[in-house]
Amino acid sequence: MAQSDIGVIGLGTMGAMLTMNIADKGFHVAGYNRTAARLASYMEEAGDLAARITPCETLETFVASLKTPRAIILMVPAGAPVDDQIAALRPLLDEADLIIDAGNANFHDTNRRAAAAKAAGQAFLGIGVSGGAEGARFGPSIMGGGSRAHWDRVAPILTAIAAQYDDTACATYMGEGGAGHFVKTVHNGIEYADMQLIAEAYGILRDGKSMQAAACGAVFTRWNTGVLQSYLIEISGKVSGAMDEATRQPVLDVILDRAGQKGTGRWTVIESQMLGAPVPVIEAAVGARNLSAMRDLRQAGEAAFGAAETAISDTDLSLDDIEAALIAGKVLCYAQGFDLLTRASADYGWDLPMAEIAEVWRAGCIIRSSMLNDMAAALRDGPENLALAPFFRDVIAKNIKGLRKTALAAQTAGLPVPALASALAYFDALRQGRSTANMLQAQRDFFGAHGFERVDAPGAHHGPWLGQHLE
Repeated sequence: MAQSDIGVIGLGTMGAMLTMNIADKGFHVAGYNRTAARLASYMEEAGDLAARITPCETLETFVASLKTPRAIILMVPAGAPVDDQIAALRPLLDEADLIIDAGNANFHDTNRRAAAAKAAGQAFLGIGVSGGAEGARFGPSIMGGGSRAHWDRVAPILTAIAAQYDDTACATYMGEGGAGHFVKTVHNGIEYADMQLIAEAYGILRDGKSMQAAACGAVFTRWNTGVLQSYLIEISGKVSGAMDEATRQPVLDVILDRAGQKGTGRWTVIESQMLGAPVPVIEAAVGARNLSAMRDLRQAGEAAFGAAETAISDTDLSLDDIEAALIAGKVLCYAQGFDLLTRASADYGWDLPMAEIAEVWRAGCIIRSSMLNDMAAALRDGPENLALAPFFRDVIAKNIKGLRKTALAAQTAGLPVPALASALAYFDALRQGRSTANMLQAQRDFFGAHGFERVDAPGAHHGPWLGQHLE
């Protein structure tokens, strides 16, 4: 007998936690996993919540267990597995039944799937979900994309399971097609950059200041009580202070310095290039992860050129300077992220709700921080760029000296700080009323007759060199 309010396909870590979250909020949920053996162990993990969970060994029994019109959340790996699962489901569903892809999909794939569903008169949503396993279980940040009517159908469930901030659900509708997954992609790009900025600050403390892991952790813990209060700063303090049971050394000291990635940060960079919306801090973070994977090359480089002279005195750089650098770098990174969202919103016709995006990120997701409240307030006034909003203009003005000192001291000592340096370069470029692009235009006209604009006359012009270089 159909009794489940919603179904979840894919009971891996994220799907299992999300299913328990749904049941915990009082809804009846059906669960299906391609590997049937997983169902028994999952029901044991569910404990008392199992009373509201219906395990299904076949797609047919899964579909039959759902109230109509049905709503089904896919928690399967992005890419072909999503298409395969949709193809297997559609023959069993009615046109009004809603498929919701809640994985880390590329928004282009979501656009394609949404268009195909619309052409066939079927219902489809693509939602970004952030917060990892803990968020999935106790309240993620949810970014919806697709038809507004389809979103409204399942919004009572999605807002109930989402993280709450001041009694407001961190779940909202972003726009048509792949809008929700695009917002999630930019979220992940900012996440890459925020993590890299913190890692660079840690590198300065560890190598420039010769601080042990526990001391670094104490600094992060103190910073978490101020402007930088955030989930990532909080856990940076915790991981810095953790000890390895096997070696009795700090865990950080035994972790191999090679960072993994799922590719969403790379997607952010690719889309920024396609849209002409620069995100240099995110680019630097993605590049740093790629370079971290080249450990043999880095060790060969150290052998060839020698290790950097890394000592940085307190006179040259204080802990307050480094904190200021992180504050300014974070604001400039978010300014780039929201600029990319603004450009995408215009190009794709989404009308993305910028202030609501900042609010959705206030809890549940990895980049949650106290700063997002002020960002939401600033974005409501529609600034040309978040960095130019009065509140954040003052924040940057107060902290930019610390960013400049930190980048300079680190680079002088030979410490790599690509994200901090990119944030500083972005700031300097942002305030350069007359840039050096006039030289670029002159070069382009010289070798390609591309023409240029003049400061004193409208229209396209050419320089006196045109044709001379061909003689």
